[in-house]
Amino acid sequence: MPGCGGYNTRMETPAIAPANASGTAPAAQPRAAASGTGGRQLTLVLGGARSGKSHFAEQLATDHATVTGGPVTYIATAHQDPAHADQELEVRIALHRARRPADWRLVEEPVHLADALYANARHDGCILVDCMTLWINNLLFPNGRSYPEHGVITPPAAFTEEIEALLNALPTLPGHVILVSNEIGFGVIPMGAITRFYVDELGRLNQKLAAAADCVRLLVAGIPVAVKGPDPAC
Repeated sequence: MPGCGGYNTRMETPAIAPANASGTAPAAQPRAAASGTGGRQLTLVLGGARSGKSHFAEQLATDHATVTGGPVTYIATAHQDPAHADQELEVRIALHRARRPADWRLVEEPVHLADALYANARHDGCILVDCMTLWINNLLFPNGRSYPEHGVITPPAAFTEEIEALLNALPTLPGHVILVSNEIGFGVIPMGAITRFYVDELGRLNQKLAAAADCVRLLVAGIPVAVKGPDPAC
């Protein structure tokens, strides 16, 4: 499968390939092809707000499609509540839509992520899930569910069930699956109990996803940092 280290924000002078016996330089090969084109791969892309993680993940999916010729399916976990207009969310969604290639297939699934992955995974395809952060939020707050600011937080049963279903699904999926998630544990400890619970549970989920992933990249100011997996020369 295409590797996850080919994205590069630097402008570099290309190396001159040595000439072969006929005196002509060999044809350039796609950088992403270095890792092969068969089998399955799971990539986790982490980063803070506006770190460039979505753009990086989209570039990985584009590179995969270029090398393999397979389809890309974009699974969006953002949930638009028709009863409560959210102009900021609508603007963010519009920006993502404008940036995606027209031939990518869009699946909107705010809750049942494992089911969506099973339904769309293909041996020659790539699935990009953006993002796990909103998905966890959707599991915690179904139908406007509220929590106390103090005391023990008890999430709905579906919270644990959907996370377990996802973790069971990931090792079985064919093709390349790219998951985008926020790293939000670098800041101060939140005051409210539900906010602390959310930060803790997203951190635990990220740990489990990273353990299952073949490749993990952390985006810092638009620069991908190799956390796990091969980092081919860029």
